[in-house]
Amino acid sequence: MCYPPGARPPAIPEDLLPPMSGGAGGEEAIVTSADGTKFRTYLAKTAGDAAVVIAPDVRGLHPFYEELAERFASAGISALAFDYFGRTAGAERRAEDFDARTHVQQTTPKGVFADIAASLAHLAKATGARRRFVLGFCFGGRIAFLSSAEQKDLAGVVGFYGRLSKREGETWPVPAEEGRRMRAPVLGLFGGDDPGIPAMDIAAFDTALADAGVKHHIETYPGAPHSFFDRSFAEHKRECEDAWRRVLAFMKTGDPTRPS
Repeated sequence: MCYPPGARPPAIPEDLLPPMSGGAGGEEAIVTSADGTKFRTYLAKTAGDAAVVIAPDVRGLHPFYEELAERFASAGISALAFDYFGRTAGAERRAEDFDARTHVQQTTPKGVFADIAASLAHLAKATGARRRFVLGFCFGGRIAFLSSAEQKDLAGVVGFYGRLSKREGETWPVPAEEGRRMRAPVLGLFGGDDPGIPAMDIAAFDTALADAGVKHHIETYPGAPHSFFDRSFAEHKRECEDAWRRVLAFMKTGDPTRPS
């Protein structure tokens, strides 16, 4: 799995939070995709012009991502985390022992991108935010990168350690091969000690984006593992804080090259 069972999103650096921000709550919402599929989402709203759809790891809509949505809202960015498995597991809340692997293997690009489109539309209607992003982790990181090519009118995409190569039998495209179709700016965040995403794959993705003229920034944290963005990794607190700074700066300015 991408995260240990007790994983929690790292705290946002205090200087990035609005004065008197306090906690931000959220609520479940059932969204309907273009093919009629109903799927569960978790929406945390706030005032502001920026909003983000969160594409989770292979576990789907896990509590980690519900809490992450609330953290974004506390920083002034509305967030909606969505579930991948409406077509195969329904829209009900699931137990911790849910066999996500079986269901993630049944996802398709067509279905997931339709669900992201529906999530973006729901987010816009619920919040009025005009600048919308897609952000994802691991399985969702690749989906976020590909959303730059698949979704219209995005302000940007952010991928945390999204896989950049294709496993045997997979139907998901390789992000570097889709670079020419990408339109939205891209921020990629990777761990330098992640054997599943070698440096050569990251370099190939970087080159593809540059060749396509896509505004982007790729940050690799030396020594950081896959799924470093986790409060339980005290030794990677610096990387987590830097990642927060880059993500929030991107969503507030539209420029992925802004470090803070």
